Amino acid sequence: MDQAAGSAQDARRVPVCYRHPDRETGVRCTRCERPICPECMVSASVGFQCPECVRAGSGTGHAPAASRPRTMAGGTVTADPRLITKILIGINLAMFLVQQSLGDHFTQRFELIGQAYVPGLDEVQGIADGQYYRLLTAMFLHGGIAHILFNMLSLWWIGGPLEAALGRARYIALYFVSGLAGSALSYLIAAPNQPSLGASGAIFGLFGATAVLMRRLNYDLRPLVALLVINLVITFTPAMGIAWEAHIGGLAAGVVTGYAMVHAPRRRRALVQYGTCALVLLVAVVLVLVRTGQLT
Repeated sequence: MDQAAGSAQDARRVPVCYRHPDRETGVRCTRCERPICPECMVSASVGFQCPECVRAGSGTGHAPAASRPRTMAGGTVTADPRLITKILIGINLAMFLVQQSLGDHFTQRFELIGQAYVPGLDEVQGIADGQYYRLLTAMFLHGGIAHILFNMLSLWWIGGPLEAALGRARYIALYFVSGLAGSALSYLIAAPNQPSLGASGAIFGLFGATAVLMRRLNYDLRPLVALLVINLVITFTPAMGIAWEAHIGGLAAGVVTGYAMVHAPRRRRALVQYGTCALVLLVAVVLVLVRTGQLT
């Protein structure tokens, strides 16, 4: 008789908060249905949720990332929108210090060169001999203080705002795709014994993407066009000795990739953006293979 009465009393007992067992409550989390007290209640679109469910999701059944603010290209908005630009500048400056410390021997081993006998290394060197890493390493080497200062100032002025607009992942993809495309075109067209180096190919890619972005936002393009024209005039001035092939290759890749980044349809945005990056890289690979075939 006493056992039956106890069971009936337990059935009528008010639930207690799962986080505060000493507090009775009649409210349950609308997601996990665990009882929660007023201190643990978090208002949701329907009813209340417990703190753990709020931390695990947005409250709408989507993952937390689904409710994060996004850039116009679909990237995640971050606390420091220029972080990657700062890192790239830091890498370039660090490599320049290494160049100054180790001398020409280091630079000759990692600059872009198709195929040539290098006196400092006492042997034939170049991409055609399988040193494909030069396509990448040349992007982080510079020929002097004026060269690196001009490139790093351009990277800061152009790259910072572009990184904020695209997001980190897309910005990194754009930078390296443009730089490698510039290296590939330089390898294809330039004389095999003509060395080249510098971040200019990647930076010209950022110029091209910035022009596409400004066009998309209906900004006045005249200041950017004027700056680009000045850079192109300098590029094609024979006395400057600049590898124009890398500039043009980077610029073309930047325009194409930037257009995909900015104009990709929302539903297939990532596919279009990164698919375009892959396509541009594929073209660069084909150019490299064609030139290698010519030189071997």
